[in-house]
Order: sequence, then C-alpha cells, then structure tokens
Amino acid sequence: MTSPRRRVRPTPEFFQDLDRQLPVERGPGGTPSRADFQTYELFSIVERFATGFDDLPELISGRGDYRILVAVGTIVAAVSVLGQLAPDGTVELVGLKIDIQPLWPEPEDD
Repeated sequence: MTSPRRRVRPTPEFFQDLDRQLPVERGPGGTPSRADFQTYELFSIVERFATGFDDLPELISGRGDYRILVAVGTIVAAVSVLGQLAPDGTVELVGLKIDIQPLWPEPEDD
C-alpha cells in the first residue's frame, strides 16, 4: 500500500533555520546561499514528505505525527528536516539542520 500524496508547507521557523545556517550570498570556499538551497534541495525535501511521510522514521516513538528526514544533499553534505502532520493532513516542515562539511574527505586524484 502506498502512502497518500500530502500537501507540504514549510513554516516560518523552517525558513528562520535556513536563514541562520546559510548566507544570503554564496560564501568563500563554495558555501551555498539560501537561494541555492531553495533551488537545489528544497524541492526534493518537499517531495519526500509529500509522497513518503508515513515511511519516514518517527522523531519520537509512538508519535506518528512527527517524522524526520535525514538525507545526503545535492549542494550540502547532509540535511535533517523535521515534519509535523497538521490537523488538516498537511505536513508542515518545522525544523531544518544543514551540514555543509562532508562527512569524509574527498579522495585525492593520483
């Protein structure tokens, strides 16, 4: 059985988390900007919550209304997003943690 497709709505708190973690403009060393994140990461995050909310792990055991997505990013090393099921069935994205640093170093070319 597949999960229903849900509406997804990022909250102001989600965007406040984004604003705290990424600069307005691209930073030195290739740090992505907020706009880069919204262009390259946000769509896939919304899609994962829209199509697979029920398949994501519960943040708190027994609380199916809170789910967490931990994923490798396209322009960031990793991302963790907290989603909450609202009474109207919409998933609200309420928290965001971005890891810009790779989890392990890139292999050197010989």
